[in-house]
Amino acid sequence: MSGFTARNLGALTPKDVAGDKPALVFRSGGARRVVTYAEFDALADAAGRGLLRRGLVRGDRLGLLGASSVEFLALLCGAMRVGVVAVPVNWRFPPETIAYVLGNAEVSLVAHDAALATQVPGGIPTLPLEGADWHGFLDAGALDPLIPAPAEPALFLYTSGSTGKPKGVVLSHQSHLWIVEQRLKAAPQREERFLIAAPLYHMNGLALAQLALAAGATIVLLPQFREADYIRAIGDERCTWLTAVPPMFAMLLREKALLAETDTSSVRSIRLGSAPVSEALAAAIKAAFPTARLINAYGTTEAGPVVFGPHPEGLPTPQLSVGYPLPVVELRLRAPDGTLGDEGVLEQRTPGLMNGYFNRPDLKPPVTSDGFYITGDVMRRDADGFFYVVGRADDMFISGGENIFPGEVEAVLERHPEVEQAAVIPVPDEIKGTKPVAFVVRRPGATVDEATLKAFTLRHAPAFMHPRRVWFLDALPLAGTNKVDKAILQRKAAEISA
Repeated sequence: MSGFTARNLGALTPKDVAGDKPALVFRSGGARRVVTYAEFDALADAAGRGLLRRGLVRGDRLGLLGASSVEFLALLCGAMRVGVVAVPVNWRFPPETIAYVLGNAEVSLVAHDAALATQVPGGIPTLPLEGADWHGFLDAGALDPLIPAPAEPALFLYTSGSTGKPKGVVLSHQSHLWIVEQRLKAAPQREERFLIAAPLYHMNGLALAQLALAAGATIVLLPQFREADYIRAIGDERCTWLTAVPPMFAMLLREKALLAETDTSSVRSIRLGSAPVSEALAAAIKAAFPTARLINAYGTTEAGPVVFGPHPEGLPTPQLSVGYPLPVVELRLRAPDGTLGDEGVLEQRTPGLMNGYFNRPDLKPPVTSDGFYITGDVMRRDADGFFYVVGRADDMFISGGENIFPGEVEAVLERHPEVEQAAVIPVPDEIKGTKPVAFVVRRPGATVDEATLKAFTLRHAPAFMHPRRVWFLDALPLAGTNKVDKAILQRKAAEISA
């Protein structure tokens, strides 16, 4: 798409989109609200002007603490239009982590849902995202979006903090405008109806919202992911494009009765990212959504979702591959001994790269001297050039001298016909140092037991990889990003072992 002219990440609406076209369809609690492009842009302008009237200036930070909503997205866009840096915060973080993020970002104001007012630390000015205070804050009128300076910050997105304190990833206007432009070039998207239930404080949902606005498409927005609400939205709104993290779809597929009675034939694309997709889950999604192509996507908060795509010679992408490198990015795989080859940690050089981490002088930026971002994701490349995720380098643990990536063990377990999901973690062992154990969710009606799954893993993987214990759960716990929360599983394993 060559007509992309946006220069401010908060002002993405194409000039040729009809003002009365729905930009957002917001569904919450049984209610349905349609917001046109003209209405959304007027609301974002009023929010930006409201921030200036409140005394915020270019470069100040605005905290956003709430579930996805029209107001949340409009304020986020309005802030960027006036040069205020938007800082969406994971509202599912514990209170002390929310306080840390807001303090680390040095926010000047926190906009929040009413139910989250008590999560804002004392001393920080607040703005409710609803009611009389919100309407009084808005300052209706025209607004010319600021033209940002090179590398000027637009957003801070905080990492989940699963391996320590959350890190504030500083993303510039230019980096994400480049990302939006590259995604627009891939295919016409104006007629898409994107269903977004992934939170807007996470790259998965936010980057798709930006793409949809820039395409002049329609976003069907849910405040958060609930399986039944999601399925009903697909049928009611004739959604064409779904995006989620794999655990969300694993939960969704359990709603067999509702799926069976819902017309999902409008769905053309399902993009799964932020975590690996298993062979069993991919097959189940294809069976439930036969009209859709399944995209096994890859991206990072630090460098964005423009990494892989189709093979330039038209070779079909293998189901579990994340694709072939796009020509606009440079990739390489570095082995533990420092050599480059066909397996190792992915390093990526791209115009979509972050500026760095905010207010963290204790952290060395994970960028090489020649400008490659060290992702921490271990991948392998096949003979045709397709890439596959092996696991996180920092998830890898050593058991009796052998390197184990939890994702590889999980993939084996999920090949068993009675296993729906698996999560593998290390626990201490007096002899091996650590050893793998697994938490498993059975398929509905399945009766597979621990001994069977241990024997299955021993048949299909090296002996050192097999889980020494297998425990069964009705569902795996999810973190605020809808990925599996392995910290909870680590505590649960410790309790059971004790």
